[in-house]
Amino acid sequence: MPPKIKSEQDREKLRASILDAARELFVERGIDAVSMREIARKINYSATTLYHHFADKEALLQAVCDEDFLQLAGAMHQVMQIPDLIERIRALGQGYAMFALQHPNHYRLMFMTPRAPCNQEITKIQQGNTEQDAYAQLKHVVHQAFEAGLFRPEVTDSELIAQTIWAGIHGVCSLQIALGQECWVQWADIEARLQFMQNMMLQGLLRPD
Repeated sequence: MPPKIKSEQDREKLRASILDAARELFVERGIDAVSMREIARKINYSATTLYHHFADKEALLQAVCDEDFLQLAGAMHQVMQIPDLIERIRALGQGYAMFALQHPNHYRLMFMTPRAPCNQEITKIQQGNTEQDAYAQLKHVVHQAFEAGLFRPEVTDSELIAQTIWAGIHGVCSLQIALGQECWVQWADIEARLQFMQNMMLQGLLRPD
């Protein structure tokens, strides 16, 4: 028998358990293959209980996406206060990687699931809002650095710079999450890989002086 919900704290704890179970099943089996009944069974509750919290699977998926994207953006708020723009770009990359590696299931669903559901049609996160959108944070800082003339003159598209930096960090993180335990690759330390990738990328983007 599942425990009875006695307080608001219990309710919030149950909601978190539902989100965790849904996220894990969505990653393991794919979104379309998972039912509300299976999610409920994983946490030893009835599907009826889930419907008290979420109207349907789409609403549950939206809640998972919103929570994860807000958590990622929230982790960067202090970083956004760093005065040096290049150090802020580095710190954003490190913070992003830390989130990915500490929360691999979150990251898989957000950025590694085929036809990822956490898009503009489903999520309520305000794209472009630096309080809620980690990509908007990176894009904002890169644009500031671009306006300050810190990049090479032949690099003329600040959004392309932001997307390339994002792709570099994502590449290291996704390989670590997907293949980091494989013994056929003699992986260097993950911190060394992240730092080396950022150094080489910024070296190619920034003015030599």
